[in-house]
Amino acid sequence: MSAQVVFVHGIRTSRTMWRRQVAHLEEAGIGARSLDLPGHGTRLDEAFTLDAALDTIDSAVREAAQDGPVLLVGHSMGGILSTAYAGMTPSAPLGALMAVSCTSVPRGVGLAAYRGVLRAVDRLPSRGLGLTRLILAATLPADTRGDFAAGGYALDAQDAALASLAHLDLRSAVRQLTVPAWFVNGQFDQLRAHEWAFRRWAPQARFTIVPRASHLVTAMRPDTFNALLDEALAALTPAEVSPAS
Repeated sequence: MSAQVVFVHGIRTSRTMWRRQVAHLEEAGIGARSLDLPGHGTRLDEAFTLDAALDTIDSAVREAAQDGPVLLVGHSMGGILSTAYAGMTPSAPLGALMAVSCTSVPRGVGLAAYRGVLRAVDRLPSRGLGLTRLILAATLPADTRGDFAAGGYALDAQDAALASLAHLDLRSAVRQLTVPAWFVNGQFDQLRAHEWAFRRWAPQARFTIVPRASHLVTAMRPDTFNALLDEALAALTPAEVSPAS
């Protein structure tokens, strides 16, 4: 049985954001599954709920675990959800966690401010998609730039998705992690806000900062990020995987 990777995308985007990583793993003969959360990608017509999102992750992990030990990788909102799932689901057949661009507790003033910014952008012409394209063009290499938009933007789901994250007890989840965990941030990532707290809550975890990268580290520094994936997979062994239930 060979290692398997399950990818969970961030808010607004879809499974297509992982194209570069999936291609890298498939070339190495490693199973890779990238999913769409409710209200995103192929599921744009669905309402986003926290329970449905976590159930989606659980189903993907359990399916992948039939073929080998599972590394769960999530970015931004997907990283927050993956961390919550890994810490609060003791029956999960999970081998390791890689949480990317998500060392922030989504509550209080910070969450309210972020929701306010997205609402303001949503009121711009074309719901701010022109501004989104300008930002991506200025920050991402051409070969990964289109991956974030390829599955469409989940503009109708974004506020409900953000609001739902406040119901997660992320501190307890991080403290209860029992699988090997990697937390990866770009040097200039705005969601490094509570990285110091995550380091305290999970002293056994590994924290990696990617130089000269922002929140979209997977696309801004894809080769560096893929090397981190390889490193995590090298440490993943069947003995670290709990039996599927």
